[in-house]
Amino acid sequence: MIRWIFPFVILGLLSGCASNSVLVSVGDRPPQNSQKTNSLHLPQKSEEELPSLPKQDFKPKEDAKPQEIVAAKDIWDRLRTGFEIPDPELNVIEKHIRLLQSNPEAVNRLLERSSSYLFYIIEEVEARDLPSELALLPFVESAFNPKAVSSAKAAGMWQFMPATGKSFNLKQNMFLDERGDIVKSTRAALDYLQKLHYQFDDWQLALAAYNWGEGSVSRAIKKNQNANLAKDYFSLSMPKETKNYVPKLLAYKRIIENPEKYGFRLPNVPNYPYFVEVPVHQDIDVDKAIELSDMAKEQFIALNPSFTKPVILKEFNQAILLPYGKAEIFKDNLRTHQKPLSSWTAVKVNKTETVEKIAQQIQVTPADIRLVNNIPTGMRVRSGSSLLIPKNTEHTGDINADIAQNGSLLLERELTAVPIKMNCRGKKCTATPSQIPSYLPNAKIGLPRTNSSDSPKSNAGDTKKVEKNRHQSAKKSNNTKPQSKNHSTKKELDSKK
Repeated sequence: MIRWIFPFVILGLLSGCASNSVLVSVGDRPPQNSQKTNSLHLPQKSEEELPSLPKQDFKPKEDAKPQEIVAAKDIWDRLRTGFEIPDPELNVIEKHIRLLQSNPEAVNRLLERSSSYLFYIIEEVEARDLPSELALLPFVESAFNPKAVSSAKAAGMWQFMPATGKSFNLKQNMFLDERGDIVKSTRAALDYLQKLHYQFDDWQLALAAYNWGEGSVSRAIKKNQNANLAKDYFSLSMPKETKNYVPKLLAYKRIIENPEKYGFRLPNVPNYPYFVEVPVHQDIDVDKAIELSDMAKEQFIALNPSFTKPVILKEFNQAILLPYGKAEIFKDNLRTHQKPLSSWTAVKVNKTETVEKIAQQIQVTPADIRLVNNIPTGMRVRSGSSLLIPKNTEHTGDINADIAQNGSLLLERELTAVPIKMNCRGKKCTATPSQIPSYLPNAKIGLPRTNSSDSPKSNAGDTKKVEKNRHQSAKKSNNTKPQSKNHSTKKELDSKK
């Protein structure tokens, strides 16, 4: 009897060992109901239909050691561990290092300015498994100035052009410009860089496309390809700015990698967050947010440069960035604050009017309207525009969702009626203002000069001659009249004698 039971006992032990041969950690454990969480909904196959995999023996190396995870000492140490972009030994990179060495004070200010943003940027870079050199790109783009605006209208720390910013969902309206938003512009920039790297499969070319445009880089590559030339970054024919773009980035990388070698001392930037996002649930003035957070205005604006008007709206699910210690102060003060948080509202203009007429209708001073809406003198507000105005007895509510999302300001030049006089010679007539003394059609204060290609140079001389003759004839007529009067008087005296 025992010899029949013994095999079943052995079989049970073996099956128990087999079921415990694979260990699953708590973090890697799949969900209990795997069919419900499978988004692909693959058809179930029987064991006979599944393809057989070749058996492989996985043996650990005898000299293999477990990897040790070492925490970075500071943000600079963390950056160094993620450098991946090729860094060739070229004179152009050394040239940019020497340029930075020649102005150490400016570089030190720049490094200090970057300390508020680097932790957040490197967190986003590492979350996407990207080279940490990308976190240094604002050094080249904007000198880590989130309010920077180029002559080409690129704005923000990552220097987005208006159209590119919109294509990456960065809002730009009369109340805010998210190209300056630290969090949203960083995510958009990394999205764009990932897209470019997927297109070119080369980080140096992706960076060139970020600066020059993907179409321009593609054409430069095709040109070299047709000429049987190399297609790497340093072999392409590019504008001077783009040609120096990657070398500038690599110059900053080398300084951060070995600051002592190049005579720099990096500021102390701890490896933990500098700011936190605080949601905005109701409209609040920028000045009121600064007051409640107990911050200097410059410090607040450096973290929240995207707000272009003196009020922060709740309609955008907006958040303000505050240093960790200041965020708690803000929340405590907001909890006990009893007065209104916002002193601004907005109205829609239904008819094209001057600022003075609009101010009269809504009982606001014209100066207030011009100042907060940046309306220059001599301009009218077109119909359909939205205006930010101070709250008063008639306009007390917060800014409504329609204006917040779609509000815009359209202006046109205010025209002033001027009486004119028509001077005709034959069939050709010229209109000149009748109440402006000494008006000359081609004078600087009058109409623009005619094109030199349309009129010969002698015309200018002829005009001078005409004016000279006119002046002389007027002077002559003035001189002759008194003479004739004196002559007639002399005759009368002679006759009396």
